[in-house]
Amino acid sequence: MESIVGGIIGLILGAGGFWGFLFAIRRDAKRQADEILRDGQKKADEAVRDSEFRAKEAALAQKAEVEEVRLKSLEDVRKRREQLDQREQQLKQQSEGLRKQEKMVEVSQRRLTEKLERNVKREKDLDEMLDQQRQALHQITGLGKEEASSRLLKLLETDLTQEIGTRIMKHERNLSEQLEQKARDMLMIAIQRYAASQTSESTTSTVDIPNDEMKGRIIGREGRNIRSFEKETGVDVIIDDTPGVVIVSGFDPVRREVARLSLGKLIADGRIHPTRIEEIVRETESEIQKVIRRKGIEAADEVGVGGLHDRILDYLGRLNYRTSYSQNVLRHSIEVSFIAGLLAEMVGLDEQVARRCGLLHDLGKAADHELEGGHPKIGADLLKRHGEGRDVVHAALGHHDEIITEYPYTVLVAAADACSASRPGARRESLERYIRRMEELESIAKEFNGVQQAFAIQAGRELRVIVSSDVADDAMAAKICRDIAKSFEERLSYPGEIKVTVIRESRFAEFAK
Repeated sequence: MESIVGGIIGLILGAGGFWGFLFAIRRDAKRQADEILRDGQKKADEAVRDSEFRAKEAALAQKAEVEEVRLKSLEDVRKRREQLDQREQQLKQQSEGLRKQEKMVEVSQRRLTEKLERNVKREKDLDEMLDQQRQALHQITGLGKEEASSRLLKLLETDLTQEIGTRIMKHERNLSEQLEQKARDMLMIAIQRYAASQTSESTTSTVDIPNDEMKGRIIGREGRNIRSFEKETGVDVIIDDTPGVVIVSGFDPVRREVARLSLGKLIADGRIHPTRIEEIVRETESEIQKVIRRKGIEAADEVGVGGLHDRILDYLGRLNYRTSYSQNVLRHSIEVSFIAGLLAEMVGLDEQVARRCGLLHDLGKAADHELEGGHPKIGADLLKRHGEGRDVVHAALGHHDEIITEYPYTVLVAAADACSASRPGARRESLERYIRRMEELESIAKEFNGVQQAFAIQAGRELRVIVSSDVADDAMAAKICRDIAKSFEERLSYPGEIKVTVIRESRFAEFAK
């Protein structure tokens, strides 16, 4: 029983302790809840205050912006008002000026009206005086009005015609002098701006040999070496009694250069026989071809001309081995290109086209030993065949012959060509040699029956022959022209061609008794 009571008391005490524990937990929970509520309320209050502060700041910032915009608008309005005031002031000044001008115009119109009235009155008085003088003149001369007017008009026409003719001749003479001086100045400026070397090197046609024994080795047994060499190179090898020198002769400058270099290699190598000659010549031809292409490209680059066909570049490079009166033709072409470009720039034409025409004008000289005709025609055909323009083709064709003025670049190239060829130091040919060649042409022509006079022109490129009309008719004149050309071909050696022109003049005279 005591144990039961003890158990019950223990249960009661345990229950009371449990309820006390629960009460303590509840009390703690309530206190924590109250603290959480107080913290939340505090944070809420702080959030509200922060929001209100931020709202106030935003309102103040917006108010400041609005105030700034308002002030800016007021400033703009003020400036616009000032501008309007200035414009109004200007308009007032202009209006005042217009009023003054209107007053001046009114005064001027009034004065003009008065002057017109006076002039009208004066014209009437003059007409009356002229009528009186005309009537008096008619009475004195006895001529009618129409007859007197006709005579007066004829006199005036005669006087005016003479005066106009005199003035036209005077102006033409002045214009001719001015144009001549202008052209002379332009040519001098162009030549001065392009300063080239005085003379250019020419291709030599002699080869030095160490001793006379080498001459025998060059000739070979029964002449087989020299025959093989001449066959491979296409030139003539002249071996005479001159010590230490072998002469290479040929019209083609490239072949002559190949022969010269090949002969020098054979002499240096010492092995001279037909097989070795063929090898050396082929090797030298390949080297020369590369040099030719390089020289053509360098010349085109030097004058700034692009887009040239490969064959044109090859022909251009071949001009490096061609000389004309000791003047290197490639350097001459480059010089003509620069001078023509400068002249074109001065007269308002295309400088690039002029340079292209000048560079290619003597291209025919690279092939005049292979093709029939003079170098102008050959060059024009080559340029046309390889796609060059009309101006370039005609510049090559007409820079020596009669110039057609509708192609202005031909005129420029002809002028530049003459400047390059005739400037001091350009050509080294002696005066005696030049005169001898000209006299030789004229003397051959004068040998034919019926020839009265012969004149060599264009540095020996053309011969003008005058035949007697009493001795020769037209058919005979044609035969004389052909015979002179044939005689030149048989008796002279010259590059290119020589144009022969025969002129037969008929004169008739009668006397009136």
